[in-house]
Amino acid sequence: MSFAKWIGGALGWSFGGPIGAIIGLAVGSFVDNIAEKNAPLLGDRQAGRQGDTYRTKPNYGQRTSRPQTQSGDFEVSLLILASIVIKADGKQDQRELDFVRQQFTNMYGKDRANHAFELFKRINKQNISTRQVCLQIKQMMDHASRLQLLHFLFGIAKADGIVTEDELRQIYTITGYLGISNRDYQSIKAMFYNSSDNAYKILEIDKSVSDAEVKKAYRSMAKKYHPDRVGHLGEEHREGAEEKFRQVQESYEHIQKERGFK
Repeated sequence: MSFAKWIGGALGWSFGGPIGAIIGLAVGSFVDNIAEKNAPLLGDRQAGRQGDTYRTKPNYGQRTSRPQTQSGDFEVSLLILASIVIKADGKQDQRELDFVRQQFTNMYGKDRANHAFELFKRINKQNISTRQVCLQIKQMMDHASRLQLLHFLFGIAKADGIVTEDELRQIYTITGYLGISNRDYQSIKAMFYNSSDNAYKILEIDKSVSDAEVKKAYRSMAKKYHPDRVGHLGEEHREGAEEKFRQVQESYEHIQKERGFK
């Protein structure tokens, strides 16, 4: 699969707004050619969004109905946010770069991952407005997919063995701009740390709650993190979603054992 075909066939709403501008700068004339070839298709995808091409900046303060996030939209959003997090501490650790590449290889296969990483290297050279990118993602991407982005970002930060304070602050800032609650942030963060109350944090509850509330929280979190919630992104993202779901199950089982209820 050629680089041009990968870009042209994979993207939907991310052809527009600040993300589209980043892609355009990263691949230069490639996007111009692709956008022209796909103009009717892109027009259908972005109907009702005035002038929203990669050259313009729509009003992301206004809420509109969300189009379906395609795998490519998620992929590009992930590349851009990964670049922001990796540069948060002022250095780029090779282990973090290797983690990004390996994760993309696992999700998309070697050929597509090579294209993605080539785009990532070009994106990584740019100065990116975290706020503008995140506001576009917040408006255009569903909540379950945004949670999946957050989970991946923690994985990148932890790839070198430790999440630095700079990386943590950057991820927290991204979380706020993405419209993800602090409870969801703390839940996903707890999946990458070892502490005595992690199971409770993952289920978004305090240690003082009753057994009945633990059970209720488990049902709620199992529903929130169920892999089917990101099924529209394609089978390639199921593994990451299953990891979050597994940790919810393990947290519940840990509390069950600790408290001795069934």
